[in-house]
Amino acid sequence: MLRIAVPNKGSLSGPAGEMLHEAGYQQRREAKELRIVDPENEVEFFYLRPRDIAIYVSAGRLDIGITGRDLLVDSAADAEEILSLGFARSTFRFATKPGTAASLQDLAGRTVATSYEGIVAKYLADQGVDASVVHLDGAVETAIELGVAEVIADVVETGTSLRNAGLEVFGEPIMKSEAVVIRRTGAQTAGDAEPKVQQFLRRLQGVLVARTYVMMDYDCRVEQLEKAVALTPGLESPTVSPLHNEGWVAVRAMVPSKEAQRIMDDLYDIGARAILTTAIHACRL
Repeated sequence: MLRIAVPNKGSLSGPAGEMLHEAGYQQRREAKELRIVDPENEVEFFYLRPRDIAIYVSAGRLDIGITGRDLLVDSAADAEEILSLGFARSTFRFATKPGTAASLQDLAGRTVATSYEGIVAKYLADQGVDASVVHLDGAVETAIELGVAEVIADVVETGTSLRNAGLEVFGEPIMKSEAVVIRRTGAQTAGDAEPKVQQFLRRLQGVLVARTYVMMDYDCRVEQLEKAVALTPGLESPTVSPLHNEGWVAVRAMVPSKEAQRIMDDLYDIGARAILTTAIHACRL
């Protein structure tokens, strides 16, 4: 039976559960449940602290897990990312009081406060910058005001909280993170579990595609077919079927959902009619 770690709380928990449900796996009904078994899919889910998941996976106690890229790197665990999931995105940046630092090199000899010591220490070492790193559990914005550090490294979304604290970001982003599927570095799960790992990944990839594309159907005249196909090439090519009315064909193709409205306008302009879009709930490519 495949053993999978899932975040039990925080920004990763809800979206991870929704994606697994869309992929056809049973999920817990109450937040207090720490383990459930999905016998139909031969999977056992363990609901763990997001920061601990990489440790369990790297130790071989669990086959795979869902966590944040930031938490994986920060843990320094012997685990690797095998699929990015597109949610819980965040960006890590340096910030300080205006006039204190303008580039990474200005951090030499200074102290940086962060909740992600592993990420920041590795980044500074990789860049050849000799700076001290102080670990704080949250609310790192106050570290500068209280004299604990001269610079902070934290998640930046809109930057509003930093500006409210009188700070400004500088330099390039340290890291861009999102939810990822991980497994022990170089691992090939023994026995019957490996096919289940690949099936699990295919299911999640199918959910990602289903969320990204819609199915578009429309009718167009044969003489406009090439223009229409250029607008809706599909993944390999669209499906084209003759209609009862001579000179007309029905076309079906997957199109990016964020471009669907523009494509519908363009199809209408070249004479296509009965243009419909349908949500995709699952797929395999």
